[in-house]
Amino acid sequence: MTQQLPSANLLRRTAALIYDAFLLFSITLAYGAALLIIKILFNGVDNLEDIQPNAFVQWLSLIGWLGSLGGYYFICWRKQGQTLGMKAWRLRLQQADGSLATPQQCIRRSLLATLSFAFAGIGYLWCLVPPAKECLHDRYSATQVVLLAKDKK
Repeated sequence: MTQQLPSANLLRRTAALIYDAFLLFSITLAYGAALLIIKILFNGVDNLEDIQPNAFVQWLSLIGWLGSLGGYYFICWRKQGQTLGMKAWRLRLQQADGSLATPQQCIRRSLLATLSFAFAGIGYLWCLVPPAKECLHDRYSATQVVLLAKDKK
């Protein structure tokens, strides 16, 4: 028998997102450093500022960066249902039956959550509308973010 856990509120979700933003910033710095190293390996150290990548390389770099950020969420959600920010705020991503999200659900959720945030956060604010208490990306990815009980130590 699975225990029904309460849905996470907007304040906790936002706090976890802010916590994760610091990690995403670190991933961004590492990605930028990797691109710089690749640029140096292919072009040498001389006149690095004069080398301008073409549009294809710029788009490829952007897609790689977004993929690395999405990969952070994908790996964390598939491994244990939590990012580091979600762990700190006792949140867990799961399906309705309590199992971990599938790879397809993780990808769909990453894309939809990005859109939810991009459109003035309207997808996140949806969890304030009763009775659902779920964000739009929760609904359309068939996942839920639940609040875990405190550990008794």
